[in-house]
Amino acid sequence: VSHFSLSVPKGRRVGFIGESGSGKTTTALAAMRMLAAPGFVAGGSIRLNGVGGTDLLGLNDEEMRRVRLRKISYIPQGAMNSLNPVMRVETQIWDGIVAHEGHVEPGELQRRSREVLAGVGLEPHVGQLYPHELSGGMKRRVMIAKALSHEPDILFLDEPTAGVDVELRRDMWEMVRGLRASGVTIILTTHYIEEAEEMADRVGVINHGEIVVVEEKNRLMKKLGKKQLAVHLRAPLAAIPDALSGRPLELADDGHTLVYSFDAQADESGIPELLKKLGEIGVDFRDLRTHESSLEEIFVSLVRARA
Repeated sequence: VSHFSLSVPKGRRVGFIGESGSGKTTTALAAMRMLAAPGFVAGGSIRLNGVGGTDLLGLNDEEMRRVRLRKISYIPQGAMNSLNPVMRVETQIWDGIVAHEGHVEPGELQRRSREVLAGVGLEPHVGQLYPHELSGGMKRRVMIAKALSHEPDILFLDEPTAGVDVELRRDMWEMVRGLRASGVTIILTTHYIEEAEEMADRVGVINHGEIVVVEEKNRLMKKLGKKQLAVHLRAPLAAIPDALSGRPLELADDGHTLVYSFDAQADESGIPELLKKLGEIGVDFRDLRTHESSLEEIFVSLVRARA
């Protein structure tokens, strides 16, 4: 990973997208390691709670241990395999709380474990089960519950829905959206463009170990996306008429569609003038449709530009 620089507002969700081998997991691990073990960093600064907040590079080992245990959780790929097969779910969540906070009264442990299970959509009775009695989706939820049991400020999710079916993936999206409401800051990696579009507020594109861009999702789509008007013609054109030269037009669908690209944020789109000109030169059309770039199209264009 080269020249890593990232700022995440509290309670936001940042999704890193990239092809397999692009460096997504390395980036997540690097960010997590820099937060959890600042000695790993050669230079720069790492701050929690804004510019005036704590610079982790200045903390001693004991201070850093408190920050790491109380504020940060990380769920790697394949995390389901880390559940203890001979320990009930609730006991594993208890162990997670105690490991981070020290002694906690049994009644408080039970209350918090049930609360965190409910927070990820699991019934209290799940806590009495063993991992082999759970479905794959339930195991993933248990891992998130365990990671949230000590109420961290920051949660890293590395490919949280890799290998699950579409229905479970959407359930996971809904759950992660709900975590934002509780104030948890989430940094996730995914190779599903749709997942980043659904789950993230900000999107980072990674290509060959380089962070190409990190931007608010909606701003990125407005800035780098484009809007197109597809004019479906009654008769095909062999070429764009000279009277239309100079406009951002191209032919598609074997000359049956005239595609006009325009800036949706501009004061004037140019569409009324285009349609008027088509009428003047006798080009008839039967339908009009607009299309706005998806996050996937923007991702592909960014990666190709760096190829």
